[in-house]
Amino acid sequence: MIRTVPGVDLDGSIRDTLTRGVLWPSWVVTAALIVPFVFGVTVPPVVQYVPLVASVLVLGLPHGAIDHLALPRVRGQDPTLRPIAGVFALYGLLGVAYAAVWFLAPTAAFVFFILLTWAHWGQGDLYALLAVADVDYLDTRLRRALAVVVRGGLPMLVPLVFFPDWYRRVADALISLFTLGSTASIAGVFQFETRLALGIGYGLLVFGYLAMGYLGSTVGRSTWAVDAGETLLLVTFFAVVPPVLAVGVYFCVWHAYRHIARLLPLEPNSRAALDDRRLRPALVRFAREATPLTLASLALLGGFYLLVPNPPAALLGWIGLYLVLIAVLTLPHVAVVTLMDREQGVWSLSRP
Repeated sequence: MIRTVPGVDLDGSIRDTLTRGVLWPSWVVTAALIVPFVFGVTVPPVVQYVPLVASVLVLGLPHGAIDHLALPRVRGQDPTLRPIAGVFALYGLLGVAYAAVWFLAPTAAFVFFILLTWAHWGQGDLYALLAVADVDYLDTRLRRALAVVVRGGLPMLVPLVFFPDWYRRVADALISLFTLGSTASIAGVFQFETRLALGIGYGLLVFGYLAMGYLGSTVGRSTWAVDAGETLLLVTFFAVVPPVLAVGVYFCVWHAYRHIARLLPLEPNSRAALDDRRLRPALVRFAREATPLTLASLALLGGFYLLVPNPPAALLGWIGLYLVLIAVLTLPHVAVVTLMDREQGVWSLSRP
């Protein structure tokens, strides 16, 4: 059976429901967390790890756990065995290949993970800007690509500029699972001169992006204010909040939650609930569908523990092991989301 596929354009009631129930909570949580750190509050590392640990079951890991259903749905198909098997095959092929790279060249795998996450988290924000914020000035592929680079750089680059020691410590936690020496080959990235150059270049890019949006908006400044407000909020957030805590919170309440919001209108019953301004039933249905593969992913985490040459002994090591699992799952997840982008016209200049 073929159904109408919801594209980038969402009904007004659905957009209002997602703005109120998804965007607003991410703004409030992010802004609230900035305040204590601006005033110099410090928290022990074990507390900083809490959001990442929680993401195993809450929003983070589950947000990709219905890819096998999402891709058929976005194509207007019922999720029958054949399309589901295709998604599983994609995960098996890309996931195993990338896992092998971690064992053979862990430093290169880590750098690729950062760049891949940069692109993917920017990709997620681009969809939200078009579908929920309904921006009008991202009207060329170049401008949309610029939005991806700017938005993805907020969680991936800003922490490097302001917290190089923590950034390197986390990199060590991932790479040292597979080899000794860790980040020695990329030590130059953490030097002050490199970070200064990256910070200045990225700052100019952000300024140019926001100026482009301000000058290019043709329907008033309200959507630009959302885009600019989110961008500046996240710059501040990642500049003052310790990166393990900041990335953990962002992963859950920003990236993962927005991706889940993208999936909800694809399921007919959930879409009807959103159209009726009821978010909770749609989230409950998503949680029910995501549970089986979320639990299966935890079994993969146990498999990684048995396979890595240097199993983790401390909490940060376990965080590193979890992030390697996330990395391996991210590559096929990005492939699925890229196919969703194509089906929903994210890069099309005439919206479906």
